Amino acid sequence: IYPVMEKSMNRTRLALIICNTEFDNLPRRSGADVDIRDMKKLLEDLGYSVDVKENLTASDMTTELRAFAARPEHRTSDSTFLVFMSHGIQKGICGKRYSEQDPDVLGINEIFRMLNTCNCPNLTNKPKVIIIQACRGENHGVVWLKDSVRASGNLSLQTLEDFEDDAIRKAHIEKDFIAFCSSTPDNVSWRHPTRGSLFIMKLIENFQQHAWSCHLVEIFRKVQFSFDLPDGRAQMPTTERVTLTRLFYLFPGH
Repeated sequence: IYPVMEKSMNRTRLALIICNTEFDNLPRRSGADVDIRDMKKLLEDLGYSVDVKENLTASDMTTELRAFAARPEHRTSDSTFLVFMSHGIQKGICGKRYSEQDPDVLGINEIFRMLNTCNCPNLTNKPKVIIIQACRGENHGVVWLKDSVRASGNLSLQTLEDFEDDAIRKAHIEKDFIAFCSSTPDNVSWRHPTRGSLFIMKLIENFQQHAWSCHLVEIFRKVQFSFDLPDGRAQMPTTERVTLTRLFYLFPGH
């Protein structure tokens, strides 16, 4: 089990929410304000101080990630959450200026790179949870909306290697991560224009019901199970790039 720092030890857990609602060339993501409100409350209830950033370009998102990774509070934290909500394509998360002619996209690899051992040493050996509400392909919907733009191409994955610190110690560059994505590659994610995203709704519901007794991966499995019987708005959340080496219990209230 990952060690959990007690609140009485001046614990400073941080979380970051980046949500793009308004775009220069894409439809407005109606209902995203509900997602922001509810995710912020959930993370605060779990003991995190939450920063919310809205309507950013890919470059802006990179800047915010870099600043978040450099926060000294991570030294006295035991974990972190990063939540990204936007339109998406197969290659990543759309910035507010996205167009097919001028793609404005934050690659998923960039998120991991910014939080890895080299760039965020204060979170070494601590769980880093990345939640992504965005489409990864193209389908069609009516009442429920989809967070996608039409796109083609394959997601290129870079090879990860270990690095050595002058024989003092070895550390994995990418470790203690888990990404929970709202859909599998090539598929859409659904969002209601007034109630918010289906994935975020079910995620929050399962955290509220099970965070006191279940570890993180089991909570995510319960979210997946809630999507098991498609009702016309089929999507299947997926965990990816899981490098957690222990069980992560949130222990709400501690």
